[in-house]
Amino acid sequence: VQLVESGGDSVQAGGSLILSCTASGVIFSSHCMGWFRQAPGSERERIGTVRSDGKTMYQDSVKGRFTISQDSAKNTLYLQMDSLKPEDIAMYYCVANSWLLSVDCPIYASAFANWGQGTQVTVSS
Repeated sequence: VQLVESGGDSVQAGGSLILSCTASGVIFSSHCMGWFRQAPGSERERIGTVRSDGKTMYQDSVKGRFTISQDSAKNTLYLQMDSLKPEDIAMYYCVANSWLLSVDCPIYASAFANWGQGTQVTVSS
């Protein structure tokens, strides 16, 4: 599976961005896809995931501000980010894995075998 993120940019605090992740190669019939981020000097942090049946899960720090959605016809995952803060500055990564619909998506980065190259988000105060 190849994952390619796009949409990273530099915005002012309070602004919005939409990141996209297009998947190609083997497309899993049932899957978990999601977003992680990594700030300089920090470990990778889960933002949230979406299962192929549409169930989403979010990290507490982004609930109410970030929204994950997917367009199966386009094999594309989205991350809508609103009310951006300087603490949201990071490299944002798309992830994907085949997954059973009977199990919630994993929360640990190590559980995902497929990663994109990342897209940078910068927020100025």
